Amino acid sequence: MLVLLAFIIVFHITSAALLFIATIDNAWWVGEEFFADVWKVCVNNTNCTHISDAYQDYSTLQAVQASMILATVLCCVAFFIFLLQLFRLKQGERFVLTSIIQLMSCLCVMIAASIYTDRREDLHRSNWGLYSQTSEGSYGYSFILAWTAFAFTFVSGLMYLILRKRK
Repeated sequence: MLVLLAFIIVFHITSAALLFIATIDNAWWVGEEFFADVWKVCVNNTNCTHISDAYQDYSTLQAVQASMILATVLCCVAFFIFLLQLFRLKQGERFVLTSIIQLMSCLCVMIAASIYTDRREDLHRSNWGLYSQTSEGSYGYSFILAWTAFAFTFVSGLMYLILRKRK
């Protein structure tokens, strides 16, 4: 049981780390001479422009930003609640509250990555004025980490739902 508990803790910490990296790092859409995410766009690795309300589809990017931040916060809250429930729950009870919060984190990261996937072309064309350059790129590792974090948080949420506190 101790090995299972250690695996669950490591799995949850890995999920949180993936969410932090995907939220912070600037590699959602990359090309030869640029990289972009939901926070800024950098051309030639020197000319970085922060995305602000001057851009046409800024509200779409704000939705992605807010969803990723909320997913990260919920994942961290779920971990702390898991630790509290680990010592407070009676034997045989399930970690339902932890599971619900972790599945909400899963939902938030799925929303953020889905919005970015759906609106990426519109965002590049209307906001950055670099459509000819940025359309030639591909999804970066932060975008892939966001989808990986979705899978990790989903599996983690299901594990908490199934897991019963045993000796």
